[in-house]
Amino acid sequence: MKKNISILGSGFSSLAAACYLAKSGNNVTIFEKNSTIGGRARQKIRNGFTFDLGPSWYWMPDVFEKFFSDFDKKPSDYYILKKLSPAYNVFFGKDNLIAIADNLPQIIETFESVEAGSGKKLEKFIYEAQSNYNIAIKDLVYRPGESVLELITIETAKKVDQFFSTISKDVRKQFSNPKLISILEFPVLFLGAKPSNTPSFYSFMNYADFGLGTWQPTNGFYDVVLGMSKLATELGVKFETNANVEKIIVDHKTAKGIIVNGKIIQSDIILSGADYHHTETLLDIEYRQYSEKYWDNKTFAPSSLLFYVGFNTKIENVAHHNLFFDVDFDQHAKDIYDNPKWPNEPLFYANFTSKTNLKTAPEGCENGFFLIPIAPGIEDTEELREKYFNKIIARFETITNQSIQKNIIFKESFCVNDFVSEYNSYKGNAYGMANILLQTAFLRPKLKSKKVKNLYFTGQLTVPGPGVPPALISGKLVSDLIKKYS
Repeated sequence: MKKNISILGSGFSSLAAACYLAKSGNNVTIFEKNSTIGGRARQKIRNGFTFDLGPSWYWMPDVFEKFFSDFDKKPSDYYILKKLSPAYNVFFGKDNLIAIADNLPQIIETFESVEAGSGKKLEKFIYEAQSNYNIAIKDLVYRPGESVLELITIETAKKVDQFFSTISKDVRKQFSNPKLISILEFPVLFLGAKPSNTPSFYSFMNYADFGLGTWQPTNGFYDVVLGMSKLATELGVKFETNANVEKIIVDHKTAKGIIVNGKIIQSDIILSGADYHHTETLLDIEYRQYSEKYWDNKTFAPSSLLFYVGFNTKIENVAHHNLFFDVDFDQHAKDIYDNPKWPNEPLFYANFTSKTNLKTAPEGCENGFFLIPIAPGIEDTEELREKYFNKIIARFETITNQSIQKNIIFKESFCVNDFVSEYNSYKGNAYGMANILLQTAFLRPKLKSKKVKNLYFTGQLTVPGPGVPPALISGKLVSDLIKKYS
């Protein structure tokens, strides 16, 4: 029977779920508190510069293809992709650069040139990572996290030891060069945890990196948001922006509607793609599944200090994606997870989409996106933001052999306080709840409320976890549960 479904938030998981639920014949409306859709993947256009506000790495293209194929569509029906070459650059200091190619054979050659014998080791490592990818991404992550039995298969039984070792241990057993170790440990940061706390099985992220490559939608990640919203609209989904959900109405332990900007919206099903913790605060206390202590004891992925910078000159000696690993990787990780504080010397990431699409910056100019991972919940002031911008831009200039501070004509920042105000993000986290062993699959917050009938959740705090591809999968999983139970 056709149902009226209200969805909170318009991030990737909400957009995905909306498409599946509308395809099933339901009346679906998305309520977004901000003025534009996309959640953390919104877009900023200022002074002729275009910036993706959040996600910028298009990995796991097969997950996007699978999503669109469920509607007899292809990503190319909605946006155009380009494979980046190089995929990204990793800077370890001045005149100390490793470029990661767009294909595995060349990456193997690069590893061999850095550490003799590492090419063969990498080939074997990625072969195992591909095996894990086929098990995880093509099977395990499409399970709804209702039971531990979901993880028990013939394939996972063969790899059980990988759930009790770590990425860091495995990488360091095989590779000794610190640069190569950093490159191999980098991809799991997308999962929101230290490599030393991430199960070995998650090496599938290395296959996503080296095996499948890094892609870029023509005008940036917002192309994906626009593509998914166009598909949703074609399926009949309605969008309400500037629509702040103030309360979830529950009657006799059943979700009945929401209050949006003071107005009651009757609903048969309520699905939240907004922050899970925040969503539960919209319920009376007796209907909340998880206590404040529960949330406080969880390991969250980092927050970020972000800068969106317009330059009136072209930036030299950089690629589209650039990682700056010229300081201690392990110490920065400790400053995020072990003893949360602002790092003395932060690693950082910079991208310049205008290297790939000239239209994202005025002629002769460059747009820069700079990101410093930081602990969630720490102090956030304008003084600290400026201090850390000066830190990284000085290093950027030294490492890339150019002076660019004088060429800045536009700069805005985004940090912990903004993640809270813009996205109601718990402690201002940027990526959700980390995928460590005790926060994997059925051990994550549930897609279906245990206390309120017809109330569901999706997104990065539930299954499968952080990242854009997992968000698409989360939307599919919750839509399947809604069909099953409602």
